[in-house]
Amino acid sequence: MTRQWVGVGIGMVMIIVLALVNAGFAGDRFTVNGDGTVTDHERGLMWATHDNHGDINWHQADKWVRYTFPYTLPTMYDNWRMPTLSELQSLVQEGKGYETDCGQWVKIVPQIRLSCGWIWTSESGQLGPTATVFNFDNVYHYTVRKAHHRAYRALPVRNLDGR
Repeated sequence: MTRQWVGVGIGMVMIIVLALVNAGFAGDRFTVNGDGTVTDHERGLMWATHDNHGDINWHQADKWVRYTFPYTLPTMYDNWRMPTLSELQSLVQEGKGYETDCGQWVKIVPQIRLSCGWIWTSESGQLGPTATVFNFDNVYHYTVRKAHHRAYRALPVRNLDGR
């Protein structure tokens, strides 16, 4: 009879351990989906795991995000777009970060890999053909002409709720 209670006790301990482990994972902000995307549970967004890997101007970035990038994934998702400034700022991670292909050190969550640190936002200038760029190296933003492309990248994002 004592062996039965020991077996039941071990079984209960295993169930508690598994529940605690799963609860820890459920609390993580980011989930790597294994299909080239990362889910941001805190903001209700899905991000690409990588940028476009090359210099791109704002107009090209907008088209790449909406019309080219979705076909690079094994799973088809709709409503891809360029991120807002605040969405990009939410990805900043304190610390040293990692070195990109262009030699910049970027402070971004490790689930997303950038080839360079300047990312176009969806935010266009009011007074002309300009848009906002966010820099993950020095963690700041500035406005440049949409025609510029040197070292600028596109990072796709989409809302999980379909908006």
